[in-house]
Amino acid sequence: MGIDRTVKIGGEAGQGIQTVGHVLAAVCHRAGLHVMAVNDFESRIRGGHSFMQVRIADRDVAAPHHRIDLLVALDRRTYSEHRHELVRDGLTLADAAAGLEGEKVLNLPFADMANEAGGRILANTVAAGACLGLLGAPAALGHEILAHQFRDKGQTLIDQNRRAFDLGYAAAQVPFAGRIPGTWDLPVQGYLMDGTRALALGAAAADCRVAAFYPMSPATGILAQLTELSGIFPLAVEQAEDEIAAANMVIGAAFAGARAMTATSGGGFCLMTEALGLAAITETPMVVVDAMRPGPATGLPTRTAQGDLNFVIHASQDEFPRFVLAPGSPAQAFDAMIRAFDLAERFQVPAIVLVDQYFNDSLFTTPALGPVAAVTRYVIGDADLEDPEAYRRFAPGVDGVSPRALPCRGRARVVACSDEHREDGHISEKIADRQQMVAKRFAKLPAMRDALRAPEVIHPDAETLLVGWGSTRGALLEAVEGLREEGRSVGAVHFTDLWPFPSQAAARVLDGRRFIVVEQNVTGQLGRLLREQTGLVAAGGILKSDGRPFFPQEIARGLEAPTRLD
Repeated sequence: MGIDRTVKIGGEAGQGIQTVGHVLAAVCHRAGLHVMAVNDFESRIRGGHSFMQVRIADRDVAAPHHRIDLLVALDRRTYSEHRHELVRDGLTLADAAAGLEGEKVLNLPFADMANEAGGRILANTVAAGACLGLLGAPAALGHEILAHQFRDKGQTLIDQNRRAFDLGYAAAQVPFAGRIPGTWDLPVQGYLMDGTRALALGAAAADCRVAAFYPMSPATGILAQLTELSGIFPLAVEQAEDEIAAANMVIGAAFAGARAMTATSGGGFCLMTEALGLAAITETPMVVVDAMRPGPATGLPTRTAQGDLNFVIHASQDEFPRFVLAPGSPAQAFDAMIRAFDLAERFQVPAIVLVDQYFNDSLFTTPALGPVAAVTRYVIGDADLEDPEAYRRFAPGVDGVSPRALPCRGRARVVACSDEHREDGHISEKIADRQQMVAKRFAKLPAMRDALRAPEVIHPDAETLLVGWGSTRGALLEAVEGLREEGRSVGAVHFTDLWPFPSQAAARVLDGRRFIVVEQNVTGQLGRLLREQTGLVAAGGILKSDGRPFFPQEIARGLEAPTRLD
């Protein structure tokens, strides 16, 4: 049997749940194990109920497991809500202050041991030490991770955390069926990375020079990561007064020649839609990350969903081309950001990258990113014309793409107008000019579609294909492999490139086949898109809209009675 353990750390917001989880994940990653960790938290600073669930395996895992081996309960509520998830030989490691009783409960006085080490604030480090002691990790690995984590805080704090770790570690030396065998010294597997880090690194690799934001969960982490990278790369990060200002800052920076982006959630994207139209009519490239959350209005700020697909495809006034990409792993996110900047600039259109809270805030063991090709810039540079008036910013070009000069880079007079306009950019209400500009913008579509990638196909000859997009990829692929081990003829199709919709590629895979869409929305938006763009009708949908990510088992179970898509 291979190694596959799941640890869930739960308690109130403010109890240091993520500290325990991150130490556990970092130690296991350092030991050469694969890690996948999910953050589940309420939209509050203190109280409530939150948890971090860490899956540890000796193979690649990209989805959470529905059963847990070790429950770390920092309060009574965690035990009452999650003890039913424990495997038969599972164990609960509890703070003695919670007053839990039971044969499979190990109570330790976290607060007392923390005070002995240097202060109550160290209770989460005590819990981390106890957790790793139960799993069988060498204490030296925990010391190494703590020294790295607190390297900027001074030796005293490092020593106190090591002491707290050791107290918890020693107290947890009891028999545990979930103990991980082995020497804990395998070669390190890739990098431990969350989705926000991959997105930010992709933007930096694409030569993004300006990032403007108004913080909005679950996109705020991207802002934090880009701010950190701004000390390394030539990147300016600006917190705007609102989403409208952020989007217009991006357009202004891009008009001047800088690659620029913003990130928000659905509510913020609503405010950006008029700016999206401005980018479209001025044919100014911009990149927008929409980190989806459930619900209209404020919805569930710290939960996950896939409800914005239809919205971002059709958002803003009138009609115009755009790109929509939805990565399903950190490696795909890194690549998608590079491609988004390249495609936006090449075709002079907006590019939207769809992610969600689950993807942004989860940790994944990720292979090395890249390599990164040299950045190609699709601008004229110095348009040194004898007659500045001769430059036509919106003249018909190859595939509808006009030569793009930058302001103050030569003699060309560069004009941008939010009204409909002539070839030279000046306002016009003439029928011929309107028709010419509409035709010119939409002339880009065939080449834009050709620039997109076909969906990923796993086991294409299967009797039933499960079709998903974006962050469901890990759960989707694991569900398929589990079903095939049971003898079921099931395969998977995963879309990353969603608009312009790759109709021909989708038809080649799905025409004449039984397929079921797997989505985190109510209406099966990808299923409807497939029907609209290809005429192909899904046999049903495995849909989830409770704000939590898919477990592979849920997908497998949903295959028995898929939801009808009307």
